Amino acid sequence: MAVLTRRQVLGTGLGALAGGMLAGCATPGTVSVNTAPTIAPAGGEKITLTYWAWLKDLQKVLDVWNAANPNVQVEAAWIPGGNSGGYQKLYSALAAGAGPDIGQIELRSLPEFMLVNGVVDLSRYGANDYASRYDPTLWQQVSYMDGVYGIPQDSGPMAMFYQPEVFQTVGATGAPATWPQWAELAAELRRLDVYIDCFPLADASVFAALAGQAGARWFRAEEDGWVINMTDDATLMVADFYDQAIDKDLVQIGYGAYTPAWFAAASQGSIASVVTASWGDALVEGVSGGAGKWRGAPMPVWEGSGFGSSYLGGSTAAVMSSSKHPREALEFAVWMTTSQEGIDAMISNSGIGWSPARDFIGTSRQGGSEFFSGQAYNREIFVPAAKDQNPDWSWWPTTQQSFNILSDGFRRKASGTTLVESIGEAERQIMTVFENKGLTIRKEQA
Repeated sequence: MAVLTRRQVLGTGLGALAGGMLAGCATPGTVSVNTAPTIAPAGGEKITLTYWAWLKDLQKVLDVWNAANPNVQVEAAWIPGGNSGGYQKLYSALAAGAGPDIGQIELRSLPEFMLVNGVVDLSRYGANDYASRYDPTLWQQVSYMDGVYGIPQDSGPMAMFYQPEVFQTVGATGAPATWPQWAELAAELRRLDVYIDCFPLADASVFAALAGQAGARWFRAEEDGWVINMTDDATLMVADFYDQAIDKDLVQIGYGAYTPAWFAAASQGSIASVVTASWGDALVEGVSGGAGKWRGAPMPVWEGSGFGSSYLGGSTAAVMSSSKHPREALEFAVWMTTSQEGIDAMISNSGIGWSPARDFIGTSRQGGSEFFSGQAYNREIFVPAAKDQNPDWSWWPTTQQSFNILSDGFRRKASGTTLVESIGEAERQIMTVFENKGLTIRKEQA
């Protein structure tokens, strides 16, 4: 039976385990996954785990665990957020053999750490026994072949936050249920010099979320390699829709959501709404004078196709290959992300996004919000949204570089290049990136 390296697995398709067992890649300084023995539990010996993350006040969460687990203590070390420097610190530490036991890694970045053998396959330590505790869509995004390479920590199901009084100025008595209705309302609002929302040309992750809601599946892994299709009907439909919205000046492209300009416009009523992730509620609450003026509503949908929501953001607690205690690190990560005390502590201290647990969203998120006029939007809107997301979307080993390429193309919209044209060119460039990394990729045939 052939033994596949982790690089080969990522290069020839994550479904290839049927033909072989997963081994470590030949990256210098890393440990082979299946050629090295599984690390035994500490067996009663007092140990200390380290957790590198950009979550604020994370140690207060860890102290809840530490009080009940004197033999397995966990210490937090702050790092910058992801691509703002945190990942570079993790990569450098792994290369030096001095990384932490656990690292915060975004869902979309997990395959890139797999490519350098930086994370542990937790299925070897019983991770699949905990799968039933998690949202199945999120568990799918940390599972490749029979392996599990991170524990979902938080996510971002999407919905809309809007200002009813602003909508009412053009006769709208509620939020638009579909994207065509959204466009009609946007046109009415522009007559009053109001934008319904922004479209960030410089952040392709938002467009990816919109395409995913429409049913797109840009990448999939097969036994003979990766298959790419960024020019499917769903993606081009969304791109054409926003090409028209931009051409008709229905959306603000001069700035993005949650920038200083956005906050100023939102407080003045010249930005009426934002389609965003669950974690956007805390940012909307930063709008000056906004208390009582905002409500939540489901994300607009495509009639006859797609899903009720999408996901924007989300991270994992990944056990790093540098850990000497992966079994205990797994047990801690599961406690933190599925127990009531762990989730409540993460919400109150670290302000995490949507809980990945299947059955508990957090005590503080059960009831109404004073800012949102008592609306229990988490329970009423985001609970069903989290259950109606694209289950087939998966991340790939060059996600951030791919987003950069796509954003560069979108920025040329001002000079006449359409979003539709940019996507086709980006797809070609991304295929070249895969090939330059030694990864097998082919274009899906219509």
